Amino acid sequence: MAAHPLFADGFKTTPYWWEAATPARFDAPLPDETDVVVIGGGYAGLNCALTLARAGTRVVVVDAAEIGWGASSRNGGMVSGGMKVSDPKIEKLYGAEVANGIREDGWSSFTHIEDLIRREGIDCDYVRSGRFVGAHTPRDYAAMEARAPKLRAATGAVVEMVPRARQHEQIGSDYYYGGMVVEGTGALHPAKYVRALAGKVAEAGATLCSHARVEGIVREEGGFVVKSTRGTIHAREVMAATNGYTGPVTPWLRRRLIPVGSYIIATEPLPPEVTAKLSPKGRMFSDSKKVLYYFRLSPDGTRVLFGGRASFRQTTPELAAPVLHRFMTGVWPELAQTKITHSWTGNVAFTFDMVPHMGVHDGVHYAMGCQGSGVAMASYLGNQVALKILGRTNRQCAFDGLPFPTRPLYRGNPWFLPIVGSWYRLSDGIARWRAR
Repeated sequence: MAAHPLFADGFKTTPYWWEAATPARFDAPLPDETDVVVIGGGYAGLNCALTLARAGTRVVVVDAAEIGWGASSRNGGMVSGGMKVSDPKIEKLYGAEVANGIREDGWSSFTHIEDLIRREGIDCDYVRSGRFVGAHTPRDYAAMEARAPKLRAATGAVVEMVPRARQHEQIGSDYYYGGMVVEGTGALHPAKYVRALAGKVAEAGATLCSHARVEGIVREEGGFVVKSTRGTIHAREVMAATNGYTGPVTPWLRRRLIPVGSYIIATEPLPPEVTAKLSPKGRMFSDSKKVLYYFRLSPDGTRVLFGGRASFRQTTPELAAPVLHRFMTGVWPELAQTKITHSWTGNVAFTFDMVPHMGVHDGVHYAMGCQGSGVAMASYLGNQVALKILGRTNRQCAFDGLPFPTRPLYRGNPWFLPIVGSWYRLSDGIARWRAR
């Protein structure tokens, strides 16, 4: 295929983040037995392993690829806790008391990751940047305004409504109808975070094993036998932290997760006067569309990183890149001639109730389904699973043991995504047309 004219020389289909921190490979021999096997070397698995190892528990982390190869080194690096779990629909599903607990634990996920980064001295370009959520329509702005008090109450964070007349204080664009600023959110370099976290886990005494794809989990007296491509290990406990890469080894979980491909591009370096205009305060950005955009400047402030659902079918980073470029120039028309240096993809996991979940099924612990906002949440849930295994929880986490719904005949293949995605795009388009 001929190179697209939007592609810069040296265009890559690997994450921009990997330029500074490639996923780490660990070739430690797989022991015959341990206390806990953690399946998945991402944020949830590593946070679980770190807490366990620091408590003197023998832990083995296995991953089908390098440690951190999946969404943990591919995401946008946006750190938030209570924003998505403050959705009013959660209250309708589970009632006010449970919804309040979910909002509180959502905020706890944010404070957990900030405390972790500070305590462990993790160098991952973390800043408390705040986020601007753009309103796709005036009706969306009104809905945000109604939701803001609950978000303030749940998080204690500063939440400010920004009308369209003041929008340029936050974003150099006329695309949105105002929006909401949430100060209690942050930004980091996701690949630096997961690589440093893996190093801390190894230093704490855990065993990390790359390229050890799990092929079977069998219960036995007193625990489990975990069979992998690098050998078999006996363990008292098993924790599954595979999220958007959950496969047939855990079919019950697979039936409850909807893997969705997310796509991101990185632009070539831009002049500082341009980036200062695009993002005057260095915010993280997202919006209120059903098929949302999420975007930011790179940690060094030189590039735009722009993400979204370029396709609801399997596609390549090469094909996704021009689509995302078109989305980006809808927000910032002045970037029309800006070239793309990187385009990549990775899986996130949604749930049918749009709530993250942790719990135990057939003796296997799990933490899954962060709806594309897993930097803080997956880190927090991994830690919560570890505390549960250790028997050190003061109270039950609000995400623990919630009903975990699936749908009849669903087996983990989201065949319906193109249909649902097309409907969502149409709804977004109609709503925008009506707003004019």
